[in-house]
Amino acid sequence: MVEAILFASADPVTVAELEARMPHGSDPAEALVLLRRRYEGRGAQVVRVGDAWAIRTAPDLGFLMQKETVETRKLSRAAVETLAIIAYHQPCTRAEIEEIRGVAVSRGTVDQLLELEWIRFGRRRMTPGRPVTYVVTQGFLDHFGLESARDLPGLKELRAAGLLDNRPMPGGVLPSDEDAEAVEGQSELFED
Repeated sequence: MVEAILFASADPVTVAELEARMPHGSDPAEALVLLRRRYEGRGAQVVRVGDAWAIRTAPDLGFLMQKETVETRKLSRAAVETLAIIAYHQPCTRAEIEEIRGVAVSRGTVDQLLELEWIRFGRRRMTPGRPVTYVVTQGFLDHFGLESARDLPGLKELRAAGLLDNRPMPGGVLPSDEDAEAVEGQSELFED
């Protein structure tokens, strides 16, 4: 009876509660000692929780009871922009990201990308203040099916996919593909 009560109860049960549920003259304390011995070395154990008792999974098998769920979260526009800047301009500092985006980068945006393990800290720049740089990780490359950062789509592919506007740049001239590939600091990423 003690085993059945403990098994069916989600919460630990005190000896007084066991006595109240069992027939008069029963000794739940003695039954607990016997049950505890019977369950030793098995997948479940009779354990004391404060002044109550419960049947719980053996500690060495607890990993079997874990349930992992995949939580899909959509990245904010700021996070997508920051990630793209890091991917195309790596290694880059926070100041460089802010200069390209034109707005300040919040700590939460960078923290989210670090938590996703899509970016990591790179080497510190040998400039005053020794700012930390950011680079993309193997996890980023794996998620997007890339072998290296050199496999990121170039301007031609982005335009062909309709992801970049074909509007003229300020000044009224539409850049040619040669001009577009010669953007400072990016030519090594766009080999033909």
